[in-house]
Amino acid sequence: MKRSRALVLSVVGALAAALGAVWLAPAAYAASVTASFVKTSDWGTGWEGRYTITNGGTATVNGWSLGFDLPAGTTVGTYWDALLTSSGQRHTFTNRSWNGTIAPGASVSFGFLGSGSGVPSNCRLNGAACTGGTTPTTPPPTTPPPTTPPPTTPPPTTPPPTSPPPTSPPPVTGLPKHILTGYWHNFDNPAVELRLRDVPAEYDLVAVAFADATGTPGAVGFAIDPGLSASLGGYTDADFSADVRTLQGRGKKVIISVGGETGRVVVNSSASAVAFADSVYALIQRYGFDGVDIDLENGLDPIYMAQALRSLRAKVGSSLIIAMAPQTIDMQNPATSYFKLALDIKDILTVVNTQFYNSGAMLGCDNNAAYAQGTVNFIVALACIQLEAGLRPDQVGLGLPAGPGAAGGGIVAPSVVNAALDCLTRGTNCGSFRPPRTYPALRGAMTWSINWDVTHNTPFARTVSPHLRTLP
Repeated sequence: MKRSRALVLSVVGALAAALGAVWLAPAAYAASVTASFVKTSDWGTGWEGRYTITNGGTATVNGWSLGFDLPAGTTVGTYWDALLTSSGQRHTFTNRSWNGTIAPGASVSFGFLGSGSGVPSNCRLNGAACTGGTTPTTPPPTTPPPTTPPPTTPPPTTPPPTSPPPTSPPPVTGLPKHILTGYWHNFDNPAVELRLRDVPAEYDLVAVAFADATGTPGAVGFAIDPGLSASLGGYTDADFSADVRTLQGRGKKVIISVGGETGRVVVNSSASAVAFADSVYALIQRYGFDGVDIDLENGLDPIYMAQALRSLRAKVGSSLIIAMAPQTIDMQNPATSYFKLALDIKDILTVVNTQFYNSGAMLGCDNNAAYAQGTVNFIVALACIQLEAGLRPDQVGLGLPAGPGAAGGGIVAPSVVNAALDCLTRGTNCGSFRPPRTYPALRGAMTWSINWDVTHNTPFARTVSPHLRTLP
């Protein structure tokens, strides 16, 4: 989510470009560093694969690059826990920031979806055979691999189950059955600046954007932005804290959102998980927040973030609201890091408001068509993936931009959001795509942002909020 100007994403291409800019091939590694491949599932026309890289040597591996060939007719689509560049049928995966270091005796894994019947061959790990063997006499080339981006549209995910999704009750948070979530800017940009107490009454859950990294790994901090304060003629932390209480007195909930598009919060160890939980808890105590929103758009480690959120839950109790705002690419497959985190903490998770915008075309849960963003079909077909892959309906929200300026693509009229809500909860007002069942408990909708909505005279809140009250 942008702090200042509309975001125009090309997710995979941007990753490839970033990789080319910063990756340097490590020195030659001993033959005891190996990689093994396994198909974790196969549904005939496609499969899910996983590589596990194991350091059987005595020296720490600092950075890895694994490449392989696929036969003609077999392609790579969605992938997770690695970065990807492709040149023809040669595909090269490189570590993310949190899994590049492999201690002696340890291992890391990454996965991807394949379309077609072929399997990887000619695997090379840091320039050497993946099965070990002779150490290269020269380091791998320092020139990054070709940066031709892989297809931006992933292949089908595993077909949805035929049984209904789980219906266990949600945690107690004091929120209505169906909610409208909006983000409030703690910064000054072309949208209207607002004091927190001036958030329109239609919003049930207000996410304060953003808390960001401090000098301590994993820790986050928050204070009223000086630019915002100046634009409002003076707005202090004390004013803000009083406004949190004012909204809560109106029956609203206020949570602190962590990260954002430019955020650099990294939780990738037990120590950083502790620091994250402790620092967020300190913000909750200081400002009175009702919970936390995870909006890390530069990757996350699901294991340590789950540890951090469970620790925070233990400190606050069952009333803690835990929300997430992943990008569409992060919720295409249950094995990806963001999706995996949501499933791993499903027992304490409140809502996942996926950003159904800035993504281009994507595949839905029917596995046979790419849907264009900015349509009812896109919203419904992509939400269906989450609903059929294990999240409860009450944990799924539809995130859309509030209007021009709020996003680079996927902007829709509020009536389109209402149609998608109807299709998912009632089976009415659908486009050509119809989900396999209805989900009356669907949690609601989210918008980036409250400030942009107010800039356009609040059409999103005034249209979507009353419609939410009519849902089953």
